[in-house]
Amino acid sequence: MTFTIDPAATAWLLAATAMVLLMTPGLAIFYGGMVRSSGVLNMLMMSFISIPLVTVVWLLAGYSFAFGEDAGGGLIGNFEFFGLSGIDPSTVRENTAIPELLYVTFQLTFAILTIALVSGAIADRAKFSAWMVFVPVWALLVYAPIAHWVWTPDGWLTKFGALDYAGGLVVEIASGASALALALVLGPRIGFKTDAMRPHNLPFVLLGAGLLWFGWFGFNAGSALAANGTAAAVFLNTLVAGCLGMLGWLVVEQVRDGRPTTFGAASGAVAGLVAITPSCGYVNTMGALIVGLVAGVVCSFAVGWKFKGGYDDSLDVVGVHFMGGVVGTLLIGLLANQAMTGEGGAEGLLYGGGLGQLGKQAVGVVAVAAFAFGVSYALGKVIDLVIGFRVGKEEEISGIDFALHAETAYAEGVSGHGHGPRKLGEGPFGH
Repeated sequence: MTFTIDPAATAWLLAATAMVLLMTPGLAIFYGGMVRSSGVLNMLMMSFISIPLVTVVWLLAGYSFAFGEDAGGGLIGNFEFFGLSGIDPSTVRENTAIPELLYVTFQLTFAILTIALVSGAIADRAKFSAWMVFVPVWALLVYAPIAHWVWTPDGWLTKFGALDYAGGLVVEIASGASALALALVLGPRIGFKTDAMRPHNLPFVLLGAGLLWFGWFGFNAGSALAANGTAAAVFLNTLVAGCLGMLGWLVVEQVRDGRPTTFGAASGAVAGLVAITPSCGYVNTMGALIVGLVAGVVCSFAVGWKFKGGYDDSLDVVGVHFMGGVVGTLLIGLLANQAMTGEGGAEGLLYGGGLGQLGKQAVGVVAVAAFAFGVSYALGKVIDLVIGFRVGKEEEISGIDFALHAETAYAEGVSGHGHGPRKLGEGPFGH
């Protein structure tokens, strides 16, 4: 069968790819506002450095491992596209109407964002050099195999029947489980559970959340790989879930803490967007409303679990991205609607929910989480043993921006370092 390039689909995916790439700088600003001012530059850099590092390994081998022909067992691709071999501007992605080079780039932006998400769990205490080693190796050993499992016809989770439209398993659960692993490898920040570690710039947090929300339309609706009704439905679902996630989180804050917060608004919107990512192409608009609302409520409580569990997930990657990904992935089994089309916008691939599908989704969650956690923990331990993953005590206390980058974000000096007492988990400063 011969495939030809569709100009409309190509134009839409070009725009969507740029939108998804913007999510990583947006995440940098989101995370940068959440940390103390003595570590904001380092936080920004951890996201930005992911762009070139992942790009290099993706073009060399990552894309081939993820989307090349299956090398056996549905576990990983072969070396078919090593160095983008065999791909030129006229190559059309199989079963689509878009250039293969554009598909390579679109999927690259997903890989970049996923590893950048992990950085939030180790804010204020990780060596930048160690992070630069972790990023490309993780992209090859963790992200690429999981993408192959879920998003290729021969992937074992695809054949098993687990569904993930735009990244609940591949992006959110993989990053959340990996974040937990690294948080355990590095250990808690000095002052965890005793010192106030307040966001130094809440306007940054809201700006970052807004950029993420904008990019998320490309993330989800772009995954239709076509300019059609499916993309339109996914676009609306993404908006609805973000709105309900915000409302759900704010209602919890009002009831629990007596006041809704700007930090809660940003976090709730992100939680709803995370949860709709796997399900956006399988639920109708009312289903998206439920997904967003449940995620906003669940994640608003999940961010406080670290204080009981004793793991220092600095910026709540586990509480928001892992738990939001779990909520959205599992709800496919309950809310999948026969009127929605399947992944890639292919008409006629219809899915419905049920206990059988719920079981398949649960297997996907457990498999991806276990693999991402195990490999990330092992990789983190190896890096820690060889070059050390955590900065020294004096560097952490004085602030890692100047210690690691010889710069500070604010000319007037460090502010908002925050060592006052607080009630654990209270209000918007409970991270």
